[in-house]
Amino acid sequence: MVKVKVGKTVESLGDYLRQQRVAAHLSLRQLADLAGVSNPYLSQIERGLRRPSAQVLQQLAKALRISAEQLYVRAGIVSPGESVAGSVELAILGDPALTERQKQSLLDVYTSFLALNGTTNQSKE
Repeated sequence: MVKVKVGKTVESLGDYLRQQRVAAHLSLRQLADLAGVSNPYLSQIERGLRRPSAQVLQQLAKALRISAEQLYVRAGIVSPGESVAGSVELAILGDPALTERQKQSLLDVYTSFLALNGTTNQSKE
């Protein structure tokens, strides 16, 4: 039986992960073991019942041998086509020296600075 192509447009992160897992010829249990997450948790992600953290997405990307950026875009963490802003966010998310909480705090501060600069034209100090 011919499997669905990996490049097909997918509506949700869970569908995309399932497609990537099937394309990699991995069972749900095998991917869960490789990514270091529980089988039920991965099943919930694939069914759209849970939204994984950036750390879990990074682990899944590594296990599937795909770009973590693809998963971040699918999860809505990073917008497609972002240039400088996207690279800053990806650098924060990809830094193994930071905890999840630290990553989220940095992303929140960065986003607030961008919003402030976009709405307020104050002179540089």
